Amino acid sequence: MDKESLKVQFAQLGFVSGLIDEIVNVGKIVNLKADELLISPGEKAIGMPFVLSGNLRIMREDDLGNEIFLYYLEGGDACAMSISCCLGTQLSQFKAVSEDDCQLWVVPMTYIDEWMGRYFSFRKFIIDSYQSRFDEMLDTIDSIAFMNMDERLMKFLLDKKQSSGSYIIHKTHEQIARELNSSRVVISRLLKKLEREDKIELYRNRIELL
Repeated sequence: MDKESLKVQFAQLGFVSGLIDEIVNVGKIVNLKADELLISPGEKAIGMPFVLSGNLRIMREDDLGNEIFLYYLEGGDACAMSISCCLGTQLSQFKAVSEDDCQLWVVPMTYIDEWMGRYFSFRKFIIDSYQSRFDEMLDTIDSIAFMNMDERLMKFLLDKKQSSGSYIIHKTHEQIARELNSSRVVISRLLKKLEREDKIELYRNRIELL
């Protein structure tokens, strides 16, 4: 992606021209293939990623490797979890994986604190990012605490549709079960139920929302 295209993308985030020039000059492109790992729990973020295209899947993982899906980061989003790592000494407590082919613009963490002090537009973006991610995590907690698994599954499919902009979801039953911390047998049974209710159609390794 050329510098002018980058400047247009960052201008759409409400950044002022001086900040945009600095972000473009110090950052670098990082390309991820689908299902490629960006950061794991216990690692230190090397910088703050802006999602230019594609989607990142943010997961929580326990010591046994069990995972649960939290939210997606889409084009124009930044990862609030990496921001907290950049501003302090905290290691990542989350796992970020590319949902599909993803292009990121990563800026070194040494600039984040300075920009928050110098640029109101950047400080506002960081605060808004924190609030958005916090709201999404509350939404996930509510779904776990108050929804049945079939409702959680439907919400998961709708979230995926919204993040990708497509009614076609390319995921196996095993992948969905892992992200919802359930079993493949349970997810397969509930997907069949949703199909009987004419909410989805099932195909090999893909699901179509109706």
